[in-house]
Amino acid sequence: MTLNEKDRDLLALLSENARTPVALLARKLGLSRTTVQAKIERLERDGVISGYGVRLSDDFERGLVRAHILITLAAKSLGGVTRDLHAISHVRSVFSVSGSFDLIAIVAASSISELDKIIDQIGDIEGVDRTLSSIILSTRIDR
Repeated sequence: MTLNEKDRDLLALLSENARTPVALLARKLGLSRTTVQAKIERLERDGVISGYGVRLSDDFERGLVRAHILITLAAKSLGGVTRDLHAISHVRSVFSVSGSFDLIAIVAASSISELDKIIDQIGDIEGVDRTLSSIILSTRIDR
C-alpha cells in the first residue's frame, strides 16, 4: 500500500495519542472529519494499523528495571522458545538477530529480584542453551 503525506501525518498523530478525537485530527490535518474517518478505516482495513494499545507514562517506565537478554538456542527450537517467551508477560519484545546469539528479548520488571526470576525462567525454557543479560541503566535516545 502506498501512503501519501496526509496518511503519514495521520499515523504520526495517532502514534502520539490514538485516542485523539477524529474531529481534532481533522482540524490538525486540514481535512474533513469524514475524510479522516475514511482514512483511518482504510488504514485499518489494509493492515497498516493493526491495533491500538496502551503507552505507559515515563514516570512508570522509569520505575521499571529493564534488561536485554541475549539468547542462544538449541537446533530447531525457535518456535517453541518463541511461544514460551510470548507467555511471559514481562517480555516486552523479542528480536531474531545475527551473530553468536539467536534472539534478544527485552524484559521489564518491577525490581531486580523479579528480573532475576524472569532471567531464570527464560534460561529454564526447553531449547534455550544459554543467556547473557544486560541491565539497562538509562536511555540516551528514544525516538
